[in-house]
Amino acid sequence: MRLDKYLADMGVGTRSEVKRLIRKGFVTIEGTICKKAEEQIKDGDLVEVEKSPIVYVEQEYYMLYKPAGVLSATRDRNERTVVDLIESRRRKDLFPVGRLDRDTEGLLLITNDGELAHRLLSPKKHVGKVYFVILNGKITKEQITCVESGIELEAGVVTLPASLKVLESRDEKSEVEITIYEGKFHQVKRMFEAVGIKVIYLKRLSMGTLVLDPRLKRGEYRALTEEEIEEIKRN
Repeated sequence: MRLDKYLADMGVGTRSEVKRLIRKGFVTIEGTICKKAEEQIKDGDLVEVEKSPIVYVEQEYYMLYKPAGVLSATRDRNERTVVDLIESRRRKDLFPVGRLDRDTEGLLLITNDGELAHRLLSPKKHVGKVYFVILNGKITKEQITCVESGIELEAGVVTLPASLKVLESRDEKSEVEITIYEGKFHQVKRMFEAVGIKVIYLKRLSMGTLVLDPRLKRGEYRALTEEEIEEIKRN
């Protein structure tokens, strides 16, 4: 890989900014100053910028506890996005796998692995996503049956059957866990609205084998473990 691409990929600067650093002698390879942007970097080479090592990482995987009020996007001119919460040299490459509504909390996978994202989001894969939901009112057996059978959200748009577990059901509110196997726009909210009950709180707990770490607080994140990466790639 070219030296300028190596450094640009790792967030040292744009290609033009990186080339200026190289020309000025601020970059070394194995302790020797290199002033050629086209210099090829081999695996294991120690690359430093102003004596700070720059280690190349091709793919990154983060588990984020998305807080409400943050956009599931890579960038926005006016508002904070989930990628803005991640500190990484490769942040310009990162993106959220799927979306959570602005007011929805919970698990979000942030990565730059496009192949994995495609597999997890493909309707053909039927990767399960589990949500904790608080509903405004008591959910009935009829409503549960409708949700689990699949609902027509609009003409020609029908959801796949879902799984629903009632945790608590009272006149003023119900708490449930729902597992869906696709990711239509505002799907969970629209499913419950279609049977006449409103979602007042929504939190994603898991996606495939990846489960939200209970130690994470809202807005916090951590890198996935090697075991978690291997498991989610088998989804």
